[in-house]
Amino acid sequence: MSYTVGQVAGFAGVTVRALHHYDEIGLLVPGGRSHAGHRRYEDGDLDRLQQILFYRELGFPLDEVAALLDDPDTDPRAHLRRQHELLTDRIEKLRKMAEAVEHAMEARTMGIDLTPEEKFEVFGDQDPEEHAREAERRWGGTDAYAESQRRVARYGKDDWQRMRAETTAWGERYGSLMAAGEPAAGERAMDLAEEHRLHITRWFYDCSYEIHRGLGDMYVADGRFKEFYESVRPGLAEHLREAITANAARHGA
Repeated sequence: MSYTVGQVAGFAGVTVRALHHYDEIGLLVPGGRSHAGHRRYEDGDLDRLQQILFYRELGFPLDEVAALLDDPDTDPRAHLRRQHELLTDRIEKLRKMAEAVEHAMEARTMGIDLTPEEKFEVFGDQDPEEHAREAERRWGGTDAYAESQRRVARYGKDDWQRMRAETTAWGERYGSLMAAGEPAAGERAMDLAEEHRLHITRWFYDCSYEIHRGLGDMYVADGRFKEFYESVRPGLAEHLREAITANAARHGA
């Protein structure tokens, strides 16, 4: 079997012009000619073209490709071993690049376009991107999640710092309330639960009383969220859940 230059160009996804150039520089000289003198490529030529395209894909210049393919001391098995090594290296580099892009996407999803130093300054040793992944897993298809993504995409360092400061101040007041022995169904606890709900509404999405009750349950059931509230004061997660439930009932929800 032999093939025309047009057929080979179609097989390999290259241009006819490129094949003509490879012929002119001696990199890929067709093994046959038609009666009219037109190039005819044989199976061995296709094998060589495959090798050429492989090395070109990896960024080798044409002169180095020619040197590699025409080295009399290199047999086909050696080429395959070399290609395997090169592909393995390329895959590892691409994997690392993909991880870097994924991390950047996660950061942008959370609106966290910060340097590592700024991120630590705002969030301390917490990992906001972990919470972003968990939120997407739980609520990725909801309107509330979409609204949250839309809002946080606009936030900068100052916004995150302001939000963080509000959260810290709220936590201190709730901790003081618990230290004073205030019940979860008391007015002060319910007021702070309402403030918590409005904080979510202001910064992320419209947090209804129904949604807020679900969040209260999650703060107790999910170890990561529970750990956050327990770090403010032991027992706060359960206390807050009860206050959220009482506050929702107070508002008829």
